[in-house]
Amino acid sequence: MFDGRLLTGVSVLAAVIVSGSFARAAELMGLSASGVSRAISRLEGRIGLRLLDRTTRTMRLTDDGARFYEQVAPLLSGIEEAAQTAVGARQAVRGRLRVNVDPYFSRLVLGPRLGAFLDRYPDIQIEIITRNEIGDLVADGMDVAVRFGEPAQRSLISRLLMQTHVITIAAPAYIERHGRPSRPQDLSEHTCIQFQDPLTARPFECELRCGDEVVSIETRSRILVNDAGTTLATCLAGIGIAQVFSLGMADYLNNGQLVNLFPDWSDETFPLYAFYLSRQHVPTKVRAFIDFCVEIIE
Repeated sequence: MFDGRLLTGVSVLAAVIVSGSFARAAELMGLSASGVSRAISRLEGRIGLRLLDRTTRTMRLTDDGARFYEQVAPLLSGIEEAAQTAVGARQAVRGRLRVNVDPYFSRLVLGPRLGAFLDRYPDIQIEIITRNEIGDLVADGMDVAVRFGEPAQRSLISRLLMQTHVITIAAPAYIERHGRPSRPQDLSEHTCIQFQDPLTARPFECELRCGDEVVSIETRSRILVNDAGTTLATCLAGIGIAQVFSLGMADYLNNGQLVNLFPDWSDETFPLYAFYLSRQHVPTKVRAFIDFCVEIIE
C-alpha cells in the first residue's frame, strides 16, 4: 500500500539537499528546523538507512543517502511534471463538452453562432442536448446547462446571463386577415398561440407589463404547444399571435416577418441562467462556453 508519509519524508530530504541546510529547507517547506530534522529521522527509520551525516554545523549525504536520492529525484521531478501537465490541461479549452440547452436558446441564439465557438477553440468537441427541463446534470453527464427561469435546484451553481423581455408578436399575414389589436385587452378576441408550462402542463398566463402596470388577458386558443420552434413557425405562418422572448427575434422584426404588437408593453422580463456543478475548480471549457454565451447575447 502506498505510504504518503514516505513521500513527505522524501520531499523534505530533497529540500534539504537542494537548499544545503536544515534551516533553509525549513523555510522552503514552511516547517521548523526541528520539524525538518524529525522528518529526516522518520524517513531513515522507515527505509532502514542513514541518509545524512549531520553535526551542529555541517551535513552531508551518506553513500546510501546519495544512492537513494539518485533514485528518487527523477520520481519527484516526474510528479512535478505531471502536476504541471494537469494544470496546463485544465487551462486549455479542449476535450468533450456536454451542454444541456433550452431549445429556444439553442435554435435561435446558440446554433447560428456555434461555428464561431468551434473556430475559437479547435480542440473542443461539443455535444448539445436540447430539453424542456434541466434534469440531473450529474446523472446525465452534463458539464453545463443554459436554461430560462429562476433556479430550482440549490445544489447547482447558477450564473445569471441576462434578463430578456417578453414581447407579443404576429405575422403581417395574420394582421391582414384578422386586424391588428390596438390595446392589450383586445387579445381576448384574437387567436393566440398558447405555450405550455413544463411544470404544470397548463398554458402560461398571458401578461403584458408597462412599467408598474400589469395587464392579464384571458386568451382563447385552439393551439397549445410546448416547443418554442413550433410557436415561432406557427406565428410566422400567420396562424396566431404569440408571446415570445425578445432574445433571438431581432432579425424577424427588422426584416418585417414579424411585428411587435405592443412595444410599450414589453417590460416583463425572464431570466436566462447558466448552471454548473461546482464553484471550485471550474473546468476551463465550461468557463469558455459560459463567456461565449454572454458574448453572443450582448
